[in-house]
Amino acid sequence: MAITSDSLVADIATAAPGTIRVFQRHHIDFCCGGRTPLAEVCAERGLDATLLVTELNAAAGPVSAERSWQEAPLSELVAHIQERYHAHLREELPRLDAMVDKVVSRHGAHVPDVLLPLQATFKALQDELLSHMQKEDAVVFPAIVRLEAGDAAGATAVASLAAPIAVMEAEHESAGEALATMRALTVGYTPPEWACPTFRGLYFGLAQLESDMHVHVHLENHVLFPRAAQLAARH
Repeated sequence: MAITSDSLVADIATAAPGTIRVFQRHHIDFCCGGRTPLAEVCAERGLDATLLVTELNAAAGPVSAERSWQEAPLSELVAHIQERYHAHLREELPRLDAMVDKVVSRHGAHVPDVLLPLQATFKALQDELLSHMQKEDAVVFPAIVRLEAGDAAGATAVASLAAPIAVMEAEHESAGEALATMRALTVGYTPPEWACPTFRGLYFGLAQLESDMHVHVHLENHVLFPRAAQLAARH
């Protein structure tokens, strides 16, 4: 696609996955808040739209190694999301949970206005994500795979999933708000100078969680769910 200042952020990230790194570098929301024109985002964030468009067009070139999921079988995209993001989250969330508890136990009294709300926000996010993934893996994703395979029940199942998918997207919004809260509390995951290695490791891990979640949600909101809805509409 030809990227201009009028292009929607989500459309750019969907058509040219190599641009995702650019959006991440500038902390531009390309998942839940991605249905916004580039010019509007630049105006809000004080960015030079011309320079950003140039950077995005360069990243969108053929040198990008990012796979485009727009044409891939939906079953492959589902498998990718489950293997790359769901499985990783189920391992990473308990690790981060233990780290946040350790950091709070040792340093919570030093910066209670940061670490205590950070701990509460993370734990709520963890509970929501684990429940969210279970619903997707048990209900939403199998219905999409059946639909693509031509299972007669698949179309009926996906047609009845409009409400559950809306719930999934609402939960994505909630997760995005939690991630934004954690970023604000930690001033962009910048540890204090006196922070111990565990403290620094926690902030690094949370920053990686945010980065992964943005791509994860983008793939579902802007690729998987719309493509499944289009497929269901043809049945």
